[in-house]
Amino acid sequence: MEKGSSTLVSGTIQTLPAEVVNLIAAGEVIDSLAAAVRELVENAIDAGARRIAVALWPELWRVRVADNGTGMDLADVQQAAAAHSTSKIRNQDDLWQITSLGFRGEALHSLAALAQLEICSRLVGSREGWRAVYNNQGQAVQVEAAAIAPGTVVTVSNLFGNWSVRRQGLPSIPQQLRAVQATIQQIALCHPTLTWQVQQNDRPWFTIGAGTTAKQILPQILRQVRLSDLQQLTVEVPLPSDSSDNRDVPAERLQENGSKIHLVLGLPDRCHRHRPDWVRVATNGRLVRSPELEQTILAATARTLPRDRYPICLVHLQICPSQIDWNRHPAKAEIYLHSLGYWQEQITQAIEQALRLGSTNFTETGRSQRISQLLKASEQKGGYHLSREVKSTPAGDENRHQAENLGLMELRAIAQVHSMYILAEHPTGMWLVEQHIAHERVLYEQLCDRWQLVPLEPPAILNYLTPTQIEQLQRLGLEVEPFGEQMWAVRNIPALLKGRSDCAAALLELSLGGDLQTAQVATACRSAIRNGTPLSLPQMQTLLDEWKVTRNPRTCPHGRPIYLSLEESDLARFFRRHWVIGKSHGIGNGELGIALP
Repeated sequence: MEKGSSTLVSGTIQTLPAEVVNLIAAGEVIDSLAAAVRELVENAIDAGARRIAVALWPELWRVRVADNGTGMDLADVQQAAAAHSTSKIRNQDDLWQITSLGFRGEALHSLAALAQLEICSRLVGSREGWRAVYNNQGQAVQVEAAAIAPGTVVTVSNLFGNWSVRRQGLPSIPQQLRAVQATIQQIALCHPTLTWQVQQNDRPWFTIGAGTTAKQILPQILRQVRLSDLQQLTVEVPLPSDSSDNRDVPAERLQENGSKIHLVLGLPDRCHRHRPDWVRVATNGRLVRSPELEQTILAATARTLPRDRYPICLVHLQICPSQIDWNRHPAKAEIYLHSLGYWQEQITQAIEQALRLGSTNFTETGRSQRISQLLKASEQKGGYHLSREVKSTPAGDENRHQAENLGLMELRAIAQVHSMYILAEHPTGMWLVEQHIAHERVLYEQLCDRWQLVPLEPPAILNYLTPTQIEQLQRLGLEVEPFGEQMWAVRNIPALLKGRSDCAAALLELSLGGDLQTAQVATACRSAIRNGTPLSLPQMQTLLDEWKVTRNPRTCPHGRPIYLSLEESDLARFFRRHWVIGKSHGIGNGELGIALP
C-alpha cells in the first residue's frame, strides 16, 4: 500500500516515471498472509498512524488493517492501487534518500491482482470519506462516499482466490498465524510508540501497548523477560569521515539525518536464550537481515554468557539514508550498508558501554524473592570478617581514576562474608561480589589484551602426552620437547601461571583442547583467587576497583553472574521502614503516627 506520507508535501499518489521504475529492484511477491499484513501495516506507519488495528479471518483468507494516519483524498484513493504508484518518491535521486518503509508502489497493485481489494479513507481535515473497490488491474471500478473517521481501512478478501496452486503450497494456517504475529512484533519493536490491537475471527488475539523505546515493548513479546533484565542505551554516532557516499549529500541533509544507535540488551547475568533467535538488527525503522552485524553482536557478548547460550539484543541503527542502499536487493529486509566495518566497531563499543557498571545506566529492580531469601538466611548465621584498615595503592588509585573517567559506580569494600563474598557499598545499596569469579573476569580480560608467554626455568615436565595434546600446546605457542621416555619438557608458560605450584596441572588442562580463547579462560580460572581465601580490606578494594573497569563486569567468562544486588529500596521494603510508628504500635488509627525515613 502506498498512500500519503509526511515525507512529501501535498501527499498525493502519482505513477513513477518509467526511468525510475526501471531502476527499482523487483519487489517481494505477496506470498502469505504475513506478507499482506506487513505491506499494509508499513504503509499505515508511513502515513503517520499512532494506532493500528489488524483483523484476520484466516479460513476466509481475509485481512483488514485500520489506522488513524493522515488518510487519503478522492484522487489518491482512485490512484492508490495503480502499478508503481506512490507518494514516497518522485525521481531517481529519491532512490538514494529513502526514509519511508514503502517506496516501490507495488504492494496494493499486487494485492489487487491476488485478492478482492477495498479501501476506505478520509483525509485528516476533510469532511468527506471515500470507499473504493478495485479490479485485478488495480483500477477503481466502484467509488462512493463513506462515513469514516480520519485514517484508512484496507480490506483484502479471498487472498490467492484465483491462485489455488499458491494457496496449496503455503504453510498451514497455524504456521501462517505465527508468522503474522512475529511480523507485527518485529515492526512494533522498531516503532515502539504505536499501539496495536490484533483480532482473529472477531475475537481479541493480542495487544501491544505503546512505549517510549523498544525496552518497553520487548517484555510484552518475551513474557519471561522483565523490564529490569534489560539495559537500554542510545548513542550518537558521527558519520564515517572517509565515506565517499556523502560527497553528493548536502551538509544540511547530513546534519538533519544525524546517526544514532539505539541498543536494547538483555543483561547477561539475568537473561539469555538457547538459540540466537533474538539477536536482531534494525535500520531506519525496519528489521533487516544482516549476518555481519549479527555476528558482531555475538562476538561482543562472547564470554559473558553460559556455554551454548545466546544474548537477547536489538540494535537499531538510525543513520543517514546515504549510508544505505535499500534497492540493492528485491527483498527490502536485506540492505547494503556502506562502511560496514565502521558500524561494526560502533556497535561493539555501544555494547561494551551498556555492560559497564555506570551509575547513569544502572537501574536495579526486582529480584525481591532472592534478596529476601538471602536476608532471611543472614539472620540465622553471620560469619562476617571485618577490617577497618584502609590502605591506598598506586594501582588502586589508577583504577579509581579510570572508573571516574568512565562514569562508573563508586564501590566501597566494607566486609568479607565466609571468605567468599565481598560486601560492597554503593550509592543505591549494597552488592555481594563473588571474589573468585570477579578476579577471573579481571584476569581473563588482561590475558585477552596481553597474552604473554615467558621462559620457564626449570621446565615443567609432563608425562604420557598424546600427539593431540602436544599439538594443542604447540598451537598455543608453548615450546614442547621430548625429555625422555613418555616425558616432555615445556620451556615457556603463560605469565600468570609461572611460579605456581600447580603449573604442571594447568599445562595438562591447556593440552586438553580448545582455541586460544578457551586457554585464556582456563588460565584465568586457575589463576584467580580461590574461594575460602581471606582478604584484607585493601585487597578487597583493589579487586573491586580492577573488576568494575572491565569491559564485561556482569558475568565471568563462563557466563556466571558475579554480583547480587541489594538495593536500598529492597532493604527498606524488607525491614518495613515505610511503616508509620503509630500504626505499627497499634496507636489509634495512626493519626499520631510518625513516619520513619
